[in-house]
Amino acid sequence: MGESALVTGATAGIGASFARLLASKGYHVVLVARDEDRLKETAENLATDYGMTSEVLRADLSTPEGLKLVEERVASTTSPIGVLVNNAGFGINKSFLVSNIEDEQRLLDVLVKAPMRLMHAALPVMKENDRGIIINVSSVAGWIAGGTYSAAKSYLTVMSESLHTELISTRVTVMALCPGFTRTEFHERGRMKMGGLPNFMWLNADRVVAQAWSDAKRGQAISVPGWQYWILSTVSRFGPRPLVRKIGMNVRKKQRHK
Repeated sequence: MGESALVTGATAGIGASFARLLASKGYHVVLVARDEDRLKETAENLATDYGMTSEVLRADLSTPEGLKLVEERVASTTSPIGVLVNNAGFGINKSFLVSNIEDEQRLLDVLVKAPMRLMHAALPVMKENDRGIIINVSSVAGWIAGGTYSAAKSYLTVMSESLHTELISTRVTVMALCPGFTRTEFHERGRMKMGGLPNFMWLNADRVVAQAWSDAKRGQAISVPGWQYWILSTVSRFGPRPLVRKIGMNVRKKQRHK
């Protein structure tokens, strides 16, 4: 069995693309998601397509029990995780002013608490071995004002930058992947209206992941796939904040169902 890699939210979208890429690179992939049937199907596909065994961990990262299960696997010293991809996530298609507070808490548990705890569990082993890659799937939304989702992704990007800087003298890399709109199940599950988005703004998940892996191997702190989102992220990061806030809120309003 080759080196192990763990991917959360591994059965669809960007997570599934990471699972395929890592299996193609010879990694034993630990697949984490809530749906056991899809986990088993993903593992079977990786075995068929790449000849690689996979490990299935059914876990809901919004629960203490699910998170603890994955933390313990990440912290293993007998079968260490060489690559950690924090990808699991979802969005809330309502303004904070009218949303359900339990949904807001669950979002923070999955998008902030879970990656934080999994990084905290993984890094001691990676530092001891002086090798490892952590890719936190953030978003260009982290640079705009778009409710709890944007705030959560902002945390993930900043935390990744902080750890990347702290680990610069080691062979451990922490990187934030900040894609824009990518064709996955994310928007459909969140019941977001995306019909007005032009085709050139959509990214392909496999291409996003391929660039992310290349950037991580080169030791980058942030990966922004797609020329269109490189331009947008530059404006979002360095443009006048009142303008950025206005644009961000307008985007969020257009996505919401009435």
